[in-house]
Amino acid sequence: MSQDDTESAGAASSRERLPTASRPAPNRGGSLAFALLLAILAVAAAGYVGWRQWQQERSAGRDSQTLNATQQQVAGLQRTLDTLTGDQTSLRQRLGDADQVNRGLREELLGQSERVRNLEDAVAKLSEKTLSGHDAMLLDETESLLRLGKERYDLFHDAQGAATAYAAADQALAAVNDGAFSGLRQSVAAEHEALAKLQPADRTAALGVLTRLREEVASLPLKPLDAPVEEDTGAWTRVRRALASVITIRRDNGAPLAVADARFARELASLDLAQAQLALLAFDRDAYLAALRRVDATLTAQFDGNAQAVQQAHTQLTTLAAQLPPSSSVQLGAALSELRNLRSVHALKPESAPAHSSSGTRP
Repeated sequence: MSQDDTESAGAASSRERLPTASRPAPNRGGSLAFALLLAILAVAAAGYVGWRQWQQERSAGRDSQTLNATQQQVAGLQRTLDTLTGDQTSLRQRLGDADQVNRGLREELLGQSERVRNLEDAVAKLSEKTLSGHDAMLLDETESLLRLGKERYDLFHDAQGAATAYAAADQALAAVNDGAFSGLRQSVAAEHEALAKLQPADRTAALGVLTRLREEVASLPLKPLDAPVEEDTGAWTRVRRALASVITIRRDNGAPLAVADARFARELASLDLAQAQLALLAFDRDAYLAALRRVDATLTAQFDGNAQAVQQAHTQLTTLAAQLPPSSSVQLGAALSELRNLRSVHALKPESAPAHSSSGTRP
């Protein structure tokens, strides 16, 4: 209990000890009620004070628990902070080591950059030399093929071989990287097209037809001999028979050969067909046509024109002669002259300096 409550209780006790005679008689009941009220108030005050002390003690207990928990948390945070401080110190050491390593790597990188720059310059120079040699080799090949095609056509009239050489020259010219020679392909294509028009439709098929005709000549029927004279028992018949052993009279005004000379006619036709084959292989148009005409004339003069096999042979000879292209010649050499002029002009140009690749700024 507090001091005020003690003093109030003492005052009440002193009032109770007062002699009854000193109190007025008429106020005795009121004093008792007042004393009772004071006692009640004192008890209430004492209860209130006790309750407040109990609340304070309870609050102090909770605060003590909270303080202990806070102290434990602070201790844990302190330990964590100490750990983090150690880790930070270790990290700083590692960063210092990494910084030193980075400095060394940077110096090495600068050295590598310089080496790469020198290597790029060397590769650029080598690439330019290689490119120039590559184009020169292709141009030499193109010129050789064009000259080969021209000479083959001029000497042997081989339009097919010349066209093949021109096609290969166009392929070689297409691989040249220099754009100054791109227009030359049009001239090469024009001469190649002109050569392609001179080629026969199918030379292999024509050779096969001539070969079959040579095989069939041996079995083609010849013209029949003169019709036999009817038997006559007159005087002139007896005279002719008597002189037959001494003199033989035979017509020679374009009549077919005798049976004994049939082999000569067949071999003559076969030789003319073989000559036609050789002329076709040699691209000799005039000799080819002349041989076909001789074979056709031989078939007309010596073989039976009414036979179906002879008529088919005439048809095949006419077809072979019609398959030849017109006798027109091609003037080659324009593309070759243009190539030589372009190469001579290109050789007079100054060599361009190799383009060095621009390097970036050093880090």
